[in-house]
Order: sequence, then structure tokens, then C-alpha cells
Amino acid sequence: MTYDHIRVAPISTALGAEIGGVDLATPPAEPVLAEIRHAFGEHGVIFFRDQRLTPEQHLAFARCFGGIDVNRFFAAVPGYPMIAEVRKEPEQRRNIGNGWHTDHSYDLAPAVGSMLYAREVPTTGGDTLFAGMYAAYDALSDGLKRTLDGLKALHSSRHVFGAEADARRGDLKGRIGNPELATQDAVHPVVIRHPETGRKALYVNPGFTTRFDGWTEEESRSLLDYLYRHAVRPEFTIRFHWREGSIAFWDNRSTWHFAVNDYHGERRLLHRITIEGVPLN
Repeated sequence: MTYDHIRVAPISTALGAEIGGVDLATPPAEPVLAEIRHAFGEHGVIFFRDQRLTPEQHLAFARCFGGIDVNRFFAAVPGYPMIAEVRKEPEQRRNIGNGWHTDHSYDLAPAVGSMLYAREVPTTGGDTLFAGMYAAYDALSDGLKRTLDGLKALHSSRHVFGAEADARRGDLKGRIGNPELATQDAVHPVVIRHPETGRKALYVNPGFTTRFDGWTEEESRSLLDYLYRHAVRPEFTIRFHWREGSIAFWDNRSTWHFAVNDYHGERRLLHRITIEGVPLN
């Protein structure tokens, strides 16, 4: 596709692109949105720099891509229940998102995307890693692709956000809560075909996938562990360095992400809006 209204600078061959030439304080016109949507589907995660958005403007841009999926477990931004707060204070040791995962895969209709906006960032550290599941799938052997194409997997919120996890939450309490709401279980194909791009992507993740459908957890463990190691090979990953005013908008159907916890003693505050999705095929 030729981009006439925005600048698209790919970060790697596997995933990621930085978008320039657009001010998101006003929802973009449809020709601009069409190009942003295409870049989003093609690159899996897109980044915008130097944006100055109020919560209302952040929500207005997010709504250009669908309805808002309100997070059950994160603390909300005061006055804005549709915006989740991703925060770590200087005295806190644990951060949110410190492990490879994709958002809301435990839902029957998993989130299309997540839009994270940086309001305060540490002087060093606090980067986010992303991994591309198009590239991870493409690099598998033909034999393993045939095996995975016929499988489904169970995803759950219970072990991450439920009562047992809440008891071990430590200083995340107050930032993550509502363990009684962690009742979600969903079965999805292990390999999905992206509805916009038509490309196949690996759709399991270490955060929320518990086992293959019809298999025990013990039977599933070795193959899932192999897929998890494979999917984060260096050639499938990128590292994004935040600045105040940066936005990362990732496709939960084709990427994983990991928030690096290497900024103890400093504050980091980001606002996340999640775009609701549809059942996967």
C-alpha cells in the first residue's frame, strides 16, 4: 500500500512501525484512518510520538477502531472508567505486565487491540518488548504447522487475576484487584487467520493459555513451552523506548508484549484503552 497521508517507518521485518505526520488530538479523517488501520494490521504494533492528548481525546481516537472493552481488573483513571491505569510508584517493586502475554485472550471475544499512552516515564528503563506472531508462525516447520492448525487451546483469567493470585499480589494490590470477577475461560484456535490481513498468526501466550483443548496440562506443557521459546526469538521481537506523549497501539491478534521492570525508584504512569473484539476463527 502507498501511504499518502501518513509516514510509516518500519522498525523491523517482523513487526512494528512508527507513524508520523498525524496529530491525534482530533480524530483523523477517514483517508488518514484507513492508512493507520492498514499499518496496524500489517505491522502488528504501531507507535506515535509527541502526542498531547486529554483523556477525552485519547478515548475519541480509540473509538475510531471500535467499542471500548472495559478492563475488569486494573484500577481505572479517576473519572474515566473506560481508561485503565498502568502505574508504578517509586516505592513499589512490582509492575503491571511483567511477562509475555496478549491482552484479554481469556475472553470469548478477545480484544482487537490495546492503546497505551505515556503520561509519565522514568529517566531510564521502563521499555516494552513486543513479539510478532505472524513471523513466529511463518518460521515453524510445515509438519508443526499441520499439527497446530488442527488444535485449539484453553485461555483463562483465573490463575492471573483470581483469588489465589490476589493473595500473592504484594504491592500490586490497589492497582490490580476484583479477584471475584476472574471467571473467564475461552477456547480459541492455536493458529488464527487475521480477519483484515488474511495472514496466519500463532495464538497462544504464556500469560493466559493453560493447555490445549482435549489435552491435560502435563501433556500440553512441552509443546507450549517450545512455542513460547520459539515466539520470542530475537528476530521476532522489538523493544520500544517510551517518551512522554508516546502511544503504542498493538494488535492483540498478532502480537505479544512484555513490560520491563527495570526502573525501581522512579514513577511510570500510562493510560490504556482496550478495543473490544469479536470471536476468533
